[in-house]
Amino acid sequence: MSIGKALVALLAAASLLAGCAGSQSGSSYSRGQARGEMSVRQGVVESVRQVAIEGGTSGTAGTVTGAILGGMAGSHLGRGRGSTVGAIAGAVAGGAAGSAIEDKVARKAGLEITVKLDSGQLIAVTQEADEQFRPGERVRILSGQGATRVSH
Repeated sequence: MSIGKALVALLAAASLLAGCAGSQSGSSYSRGQARGEMSVRQGVVESVRQVAIEGGTSGTAGTVTGAILGGMAGSHLGRGRGSTVGAIAGAVAGGAAGSAIEDKVARKAGLEITVKLDSGQLIAVTQEADEQFRPGERVRILSGQGATRVSH
């Protein structure tokens, strides 16, 4: 397998893996949160700031895919021991690249929403930027089962 083909395969694998990443959207619920009770508070948006939500890595998928493809590509360098050294170096470099690509592909745009609750308490919630919020808007804060989200 050529190095170019290995890189294309690595990028495709990382893209597929990113699609499996969990959503940090205010509109997305995990299976465990469905039918679960959440407390509801109300307040007014004080400020909204754009942030980046790191993609993170699965810990294995991008690294393993990159290592395999890097090892295959590296093994084509040299003959005998050279191909073994190339395979090892390719696997290490491919693993690092696969992990970095997985993180980059899974990164999402987010919002840090600061809300002044009706109780007077000031809180900030970070979630995916899939819904627009503006200062002065009335919102609901839903909290429960380890998650807090802002909604209209």
